[in-house]
Amino acid sequence: MGTSISLAFQYIRAFILIYLCLFAGNAISSLLPLTIPGSIIGMLILFGLLSTQILPFKWVKPGCNILIRYMALLFVPIGVGVMNYYAQLRTQFGPLVVSCLVSTLVVLLVVAYCSHYIHGERGVVTDKGEDKND
Repeated sequence: MGTSISLAFQYIRAFILIYLCLFAGNAISSLLPLTIPGSIIGMLILFGLLSTQILPFKWVKPGCNILIRYMALLFVPIGVGVMNYYAQLRTQFGPLVVSCLVSTLVVLLVVAYCSHYIHGERGVVTDKGEDKND
């Protein structure tokens, strides 16, 4: 009995913390003149709290595991909602495909350039007494 109450408390605590970050993100989003979704700001708040270890990860891990497990199910309403705009998607299919291809290419090039810059050729550090031509 005590184990199930403890487990229920862990799940409730995890969801309360996740939702508090979401509500804080929505509040900040409504105050900002930018059009950044509150859920994104809430995730950034949660990331900041977890990365600075203000919020221990074990407090939100049970809730995150459930959300990740059922993530595909959470996308179904969004997919159905997009189908309300089928006529617009059909008329704008060409520009959508071109923009997706161009943006994918730009992202690939930027990541490749940054990766090459960060992980590029580096000289090998040798001892002072060793000859480099060996």
